[in-house]
Formats: sequence, structure tokens, C-alpha cells
Amino acid sequence: MSHTTTLRRSRTARRAASAMVIAVAALGLTACQGNGGASSSAPHSSSAPHSSASASAPHSPGTKSEAGRSANDTSSGTAKKSGMKCTDQINYAGDSRSNAEINSIGEDTGTCPAPEKGDASKGIPADPNTKCTNQIDYGNDPRDNATINSIGSDTGYCPAPEKGDTSKGIPADPNTKCTNQIDYGNDPRDNATINSIGSDTGYCPPVQSK
Repeated sequence: MSHTTTLRRSRTARRAASAMVIAVAALGLTACQGNGGASSSAPHSSSAPHSSASASAPHSPGTKSEAGRSANDTSSGTAKKSGMKCTDQINYAGDSRSNAEINSIGEDTGTCPAPEKGDASKGIPADPNTKCTNQIDYGNDPRDNATINSIGSDTGYCPAPEKGDTSKGIPADPNTKCTNQIDYGNDPRDNATINSIGSDTGYCPPVQSK
């Protein structure tokens, strides 16, 4: 066999070996890419539903809970009825705020505010459209109506009734005669004397028996 023939066979064997190595390497690379794509995509597809569930699951119950709280929470007041003033809907007798302020809150918010306890030492909040003597019974109060109503007008509070000295009688209404306030039918004194006592002292005298 000649040297040239031997050289050709050697080159052919080398080429065949190189081709085999390249083919094996290509198969290995393809397998790696296939495994890598599966491993990289698998977590993505499995994590996507998990992420969506975790994001949406707490939101729905939370919204429902907040709606329930807002519907049942009465600490801030009571839902205002359509066409009705808050002061006609709820008793605000001891509230220090005026009716206008309370009703304004109801109109603006749709909720009648919870009644507030006023300062009892000041008396009862005065209705700006009504005299204190027409709001409260001051029958035994030693002060005259003008004084009581003036206090209500100046302070915004109708003063708490004071107990007069019953030994003096009943406080006289300056606009009404004592004999028109009290029944003196069995009193030995004449009407002029009784009314004079009321005018001079500010008290209609206790009824005397014959």
C-alpha cells in the first residue's frame, strides 16, 4: 500500500470522528435546552395562578368586611331618613349644638350625628326660636320670666329651674295677676291686696284659709 493511500484513509477517519463528536455535542445541547426551557417555564406557569390567587383572595373578604362594618357601625350616628330633619328623627334634648347645626350635619353627610351630652351645669340648650319659659316649667323658680329668657338668649342655655322659697309663695308672672295664676277662692284677702303683694315681692303669696 502506498504512502498516499494511507494518508487519505487517516484523513477520512479523522473527519468521521470529528463529525461524530459534533453530532454528540449537538444532541447534548438540544437536550439541555429542552430541559432548561421546561424548568424555567414550569415555575412560571405554576407561580402565575398562585400569585393571582394570593393577590385576589384577601381583597374580596376584606371588601366585604369593610362594607359590613360601615353598614353596622352606629357609633358615628344614624342614617338620615329622606325628607326628615335629624332633630325630628332623634331626641337631642341634652345636646349642646343648635338644631340648625345638627340638621346641617345630617344634610351634608346623610347621617344624623349621635346626640352629645351638654354641660348640665349650664342648663338645657335653648331653642333659638322658643323662649326658655316656653320650653321648661319654671313654675317654682324665683326669677321672673324676663330674667330667665334673657339668660337663655345670652348664653344659649335655658338655666336649670331653681326652687324658690315656698314660704314666700310662688314666683309671680309679671304679665299676669296673682289672682289669675292661683285660685284664691277661700282666701280672706281681697284680690287687690293679693295682687299688690305679688307685684311688690315678685311672689304670689300662699293661699290663706278663712
